[in-house]
Amino acid sequence: MRFYTPEECEDWLVARQRQKPDAVPSMCTERFGFPSDPYRFFFVARWIATSITHRTPTLLWITEWGIWPSSENWHLYYRLRQTYNDHRLLHEAPGHLFLEHEAEDLASFLQIAMQSGWGGYVLTQADYVNAFFSHDEYIDFFTAVDTNLADVRNELVTGSRSAG
Repeated sequence: MRFYTPEECEDWLVARQRQKPDAVPSMCTERFGFPSDPYRFFFVARWIATSITHRTPTLLWITEWGIWPSSENWHLYYRLRQTYNDHRLLHEAPGHLFLEHEAEDLASFLQIAMQSGWGGYVLTQADYVNAFFSHDEYIDFFTAVDTNLADVRNELVTGSRSAG
């Protein structure tokens, strides 16, 4: 795992001839609301980390924080980050590049980000499906081909309605 500055995150996208998915008007999208029960955040974060990444490097780029200060667990976030020997602040290096074998690490960081009321992107090198998670408690999934969203609809959107 590596931590990236905002400039390095932009460079990662440029090197792949891409931009943030919500900046591309032709993208197909599907919105999923955050779970109402906090214990379900791990399921969602782990599903994203193991399903849309296709075991390729994935950039978790946190772009929103400080909106809901009472929800932020800075201590937990920085302790987790320090286990990777990185002591920079989130605003200094908001990008988190996970390699293909680090899905569990991605799930942990994504879970903390969502529960802290942060927002950002899950940008996969596979570029099959990407996501934006919002401080407003939803996740938008993006793809160039609508049929790529079938798993998202089946697992998260439809499944959450029938379970709720």
